[in-house]
Amino acid sequence: MPVKDFTTLICAQALASLTPDTLRIFDCRFNLADPSSGRRAYAGGHLPGAQFLDLEEDLSGPVTGRNGRHPLPDPCLLAAKLASLGVHAETQVVAYDDVGGMFAARLWWLLRWLGHHRVAVLDGGLHAWTNGGHALSTGAVLPRPANFHLHLHDSMKVDSDYVLNHLHTPDMVLIDARSPDRFRGDNETLDPVGGHIPGAVNRFFRDNLSPDGCFKQASELQEDFGRLIKGGDASHVILQCGSGVTACHNLLAMEVAGLDGARLYPGSWSEWCSDPTRPVATGPG
Repeated sequence: MPVKDFTTLICAQALASLTPDTLRIFDCRFNLADPSSGRRAYAGGHLPGAQFLDLEEDLSGPVTGRNGRHPLPDPCLLAAKLASLGVHAETQVVAYDDVGGMFAARLWWLLRWLGHHRVAVLDGGLHAWTNGGHALSTGAVLPRPANFHLHLHDSMKVDSDYVLNHLHTPDMVLIDARSPDRFRGDNETLDPVGGHIPGAVNRFFRDNLSPDGCFKQASELQEDFGRLIKGGDASHVILQCGSGVTACHNLLAMEVAGLDGARLYPGSWSEWCSDPTRPVATGPG
């Protein structure tokens, strides 16, 4: 019987049943207010066999002041990093964090962008693992380097010009993953300008989760996003947030719901608002 590929979510029980030689687990814990906390948390205890990837050092590129707070990394550099950590074409990758997939979804999207679809987010993250009675480890991981073949899918993303040229057209449904207050332009503490891209609708990424921190059922997510896109084609959907990180959570939720084809605007609000000539909206939208 062939081994199942996990391409969206994986539960803790299924993860525990996978054989280590076909698996690479990545700890993506991070805190925007304390960037070194993820690495400290990893050192204090992580899933057995997991390796650490840092949002800013590994999963983002250099910041210029005009390309957003978490621009995409150089795909060749990321591919080389993953190869050095033992990821190859047949590897099942699992990403996790401790905040409902907020950062793990970024790695999920990046790997798909690089052409690797055997990647899933641990549903419920670290808490689901420990609540299931599974142990953590503090041991060092010494991966065997592998050959990672890069097949870049640049059609999975759009740039600021695309968004600008499609404002208020039926060809684009723009969904913003930030909290409602930041979407309105209130309580903005991360970016220099408050508000949102005109025409965007708000879907706070945390609304993808049930009270236990796991993703909602596919049928519920399908209903939620179906209301936002009004029964339209998911390929017209562009996902954004503050810096292109939590938008990946909405992309993952749409995939779980069977709504395929949505794309990411990686620069998101932090890139958009860096150019004063681009329009800004405030209020509930």
